[in-house]
Amino acid sequence: MLNEADIATLWLTFKVASLATLIMLMLGTPLAWWLARTSSRFKGICNALVALPLVLPPTVLGFYLLVMLGPKGPVGRLTSELGWGTLPFTFGGLIVASVLYSLPFVVQPLQASFAAIGRQPLEAAATLRAGPLDTFFNVVVPLAKPGFMTAAILGFAHTVGEFGVVLMVGGNIPDKTRVVSVQIYNHVEALEYEQAHWLAGGLLLFSFTVLLVLYSALKTHPVAHQLK
Repeated sequence: MLNEADIATLWLTFKVASLATLIMLMLGTPLAWWLARTSSRFKGICNALVALPLVLPPTVLGFYLLVMLGPKGPVGRLTSELGWGTLPFTFGGLIVASVLYSLPFVVQPLQASFAAIGRQPLEAAATLRAGPLDTFFNVVVPLAKPGFMTAAILGFAHTVGEFGVVLMVGGNIPDKTRVVSVQIYNHVEALEYEQAHWLAGGLLLFSFTVLLVLYSALKTHPVAHQLK
């Protein structure tokens, strides 16, 4: 069965995943909207940067984040001057690493959803003198609702399962930065296979359920609705 340390890591993991998903939706929505609508020559570069964590080894991303956020890095020096200290091996560092690593799982579904809407709904809203914000929140968001659902679910689920990046940036500090994936590693390293089975099996069931719900929902609701 799960012990107190396992339960603590579960609570911390879901807390990190929830906050990271909220931040990713706030940052990813305007970014995905711009990528879906722009014809800028920098669009390809931005798309590549957003998708980079999908192909980059987690330890590489974690290493450079550690350098940037550390006391000698540009971000680390800035946060130190602001009196925040450095982010590595803190809860804040976990959030930063999780957001950057899982951002493609939020941006790409939203971008595809926004692109699928087409120009007709936007032009119809413009003829009714709707402002940009009014058009976005009352026209785009309802039409792209399946895309938001996909982005939130994938972003949350991927953050829950992170290992390499969070271990590099957050470390393995009990009740502070030790998440479920790291706790499973600790159990295996200590040959505590029964406890590792409980956590690993729980994550396996969670991941399967999330994907089952997601694909069942997308079967009846496309990524975005277009006006005919």
